[in-house]
Amino acid sequence: MAAAGGAVLLLVLVTATSVSGQHDYSDALHKSILFFEGQRSGRLPPDQRLRWRRDSALNDGATAGVDLTGGYYDAGDNVKFGFPMAFTATLMSWGLIDFGRSFGAHAAEAREAVRWATDYLMKATATPNTVYVQVGDAFRDHSCWERPEDMDTPRTVYKVDPSHPGSDVAAETAAALAAASIVFRDADPDYSNRLLDRAIQVFEFADKYRGPYSSSLHAAVCPCYCDYSGYKDELLWGAAWLHKASRRREYRDYIKRNEVVLGASEAINEFGWDNKHAGINVLISKEVLMGKDEYFQSFRVNADNFICTLLPGISNHPQIQYSPGGLLFKVGNSNMQHVTSLSFLLLAYSNYLSHANVRVSCGTSSASPVQLRRVAKRQVDYILGDNPLRMSYMVGYGSRYPLRIHHRGSSLPSVAAHPARIGCKAGATYYASAAPNPNLLVGAVVGGPSNTSDAFPDARAVFQQSEPTTYINAPLLGLLAYFSAHPNLAQSDLLHD
Repeated sequence: MAAAGGAVLLLVLVTATSVSGQHDYSDALHKSILFFEGQRSGRLPPDQRLRWRRDSALNDGATAGVDLTGGYYDAGDNVKFGFPMAFTATLMSWGLIDFGRSFGAHAAEAREAVRWATDYLMKATATPNTVYVQVGDAFRDHSCWERPEDMDTPRTVYKVDPSHPGSDVAAETAAALAAASIVFRDADPDYSNRLLDRAIQVFEFADKYRGPYSSSLHAAVCPCYCDYSGYKDELLWGAAWLHKASRRREYRDYIKRNEVVLGASEAINEFGWDNKHAGINVLISKEVLMGKDEYFQSFRVNADNFICTLLPGISNHPQIQYSPGGLLFKVGNSNMQHVTSLSFLLLAYSNYLSHANVRVSCGTSSASPVQLRRVAKRQVDYILGDNPLRMSYMVGYGSRYPLRIHHRGSSLPSVAAHPARIGCKAGATYYASAAPNPNLLVGAVVGGPSNTSDAFPDARAVFQQSEPTTYINAPLLGLLAYFSAHPNLAQSDLLHD
């Protein structure tokens, strides 16, 4: 498609439904961070703000002789899955690293959200050559509808070690610890050093004992968080974050030496807890675009190719679609996880391009950093209410938002309102009720429309659309921070590209 036509179509998509006026991105950022307090496991601190939550899972790890209390429940259930939790921590950290100044007064609470995850990951990696990767029997847990404060399903502990490798989850954990070490470098230097030291150890284990955790722990982790893309992308991802955090030449050499072997150019239209390829290329491209390392030029080419697949009017990639209302759409469950993670990469890459004063090359066409930012902002605005239903997909933001989210703690009466225990099957009555959830999980972003018609049922049973997850919100923090500091991306900027 010709460049001029692409620019026109892109402008049409960006402007078609953005009619609700200016959003309060700072308020949305605050609420998005607050959501993580609703996902906390373990003993809650005195400054816990979502007061309907109470202490839970205080004996996690006891059956294995280790302390695995704390961390986050991944979604609307009561299992602690290490793979998505680590990815969540990595993406929250990336947002703070790239857009830290834009967080303003919310920077401290965002760091605390990261720390709640990394404190747990430090516990999970305290034993050398071992990573504890899950607490809870997912199948037993999913057969119940009960508050985390009441849960009585098995808190089975699962780990990877030299005999049962899990390079994917271990390398993602290393990435999370390395990224967080950058976040805390100034705020808490001692903690930062400990995070980086542990990241180095965990990555060595991941690289030395290679294999997917989906093979070692298939019955426990599949199908919930089976690693369908394999572990090679996580090894590159972990090395990239260790290089960024430590500046050690050994990681630079590792990346370049393994670029082809570990498939840096594969599956570049995907980015999430399972597949890191696109994130690897965008992250490493910063070295090239900031003029620090031409050694990685091939990653910049890969990143350009990836970014081009996301641009409406420029790309006709079969796996990337846009709804009539302008929402980026990929086939599968929980579409908002793709919306937020891919939009984050668009924004991050646009900033790297801006510093280098260059455009993305898309065959016979091209796109400017401003165009990338506007596509990302359009997605954020859709989430916050600029959509055909005129509803926010963030709980507690705006005048209309999902009321019946697929989340046990939110949908069951709080301990304060109903002190008596609610058993495993007793919660079914609340699950089936058409009534709104009694507890507001402020800031939770749900899976959203799952088809290209912009439809949303607001029903607990449709978990693909109504369930929030930590890894939907994690990349949103950086996006909201940036747009809270730069709310007025003028339409004229796009017209003059």
